[in-house]
Amino acid sequence: MFLKKVEGLRQVTLPDGSILSRADLPPATTRRWVASRKAVVVKAVLHGILSEAEALERYALSEEEFKLWREAVEKHGEKGLRVTSLQKYRQL
Repeated sequence: MFLKKVEGLRQVTLPDGSILSRADLPPATTRRWVASRKAVVVKAVLHGILSEAEALERYALSEEEFKLWREAVEKHGEKGLRVTSLQKYRQL
C-alpha cells in the first residue's frame, strides 16, 4: 500500500476523542456548503491537518469568509454555521 506524501498531519484525535483525517475533508469541488462541511474544514485548520492558506486555495474561499466560519465555530459551535441561525447569532 502506498500513501501519498502530504504536508502536515494525516489525522488528529480531537478533544472529544473522535479522529479527524484528510479523508474526512469535503471534496475540493464542493459548491454547496452545509454547516457540517464548514465545521470539518475549520477543525482541520485549527488542528493542523490543513493550513489556512491551503484551505482557502483548495475550496476557493476568501479570507473574510473563512474568518466568519472560524468565529462562528469558536463562539457558537457547529450550530453557528447554519444559514438559518446566522441572524440569531449575529445579534448576540
